[in-house]
Amino acid sequence: MSTTKRVIRAEPESVFDVLANGWSYSQWVVGASRVRAVSEDWPAEGTHIHHSVGAWPMLIDDTTTVVRSERPDLLELTVRAWPTGEGVVRISCRPVAEGTEVTMEEDASGGPAQLVPKPVRDVVLDRRNRESLRRLALLAEKAHDDEDHRA
Repeated sequence: MSTTKRVIRAEPESVFDVLANGWSYSQWVVGASRVRAVSEDWPAEGTHIHHSVGAWPMLIDDTTTVVRSERPDLLELTVRAWPTGEGVVRISCRPVAEGTEVTMEEDASGGPAQLVPKPVRDVVLDRRNRESLRRLALLAEKAHDDEDHRA
């Protein structure tokens, strides 16, 4: 699996709050262009985000499904973006002195994407996930800062 890490200046609960808001998915996941629907009890195991990938007019409608959810430590997903395939994404949050170390692990688990050599997949996924974690950090840190100002 490709592994990408980032320290986010917010508590694990604040980071997980963003992950638990399925409607924010297209704001931080690179490639997700819109969210069409979110299961009411997201991110419970077996729930879905119905999203679109790509840019108009070449949008592909697909889903992301929760495999495992352990608030605020872990969210494991099956992501689909057919016709390219599907993958597994594991996001773990670990408290550190500066806030939360977020680790994003991802790899193809089915479809044509598995035909891409793993070293090439890892480079592409790492670049994409660096940007996704940067966006996640912006959302979590803003919410954390807003919370501090309300206190």
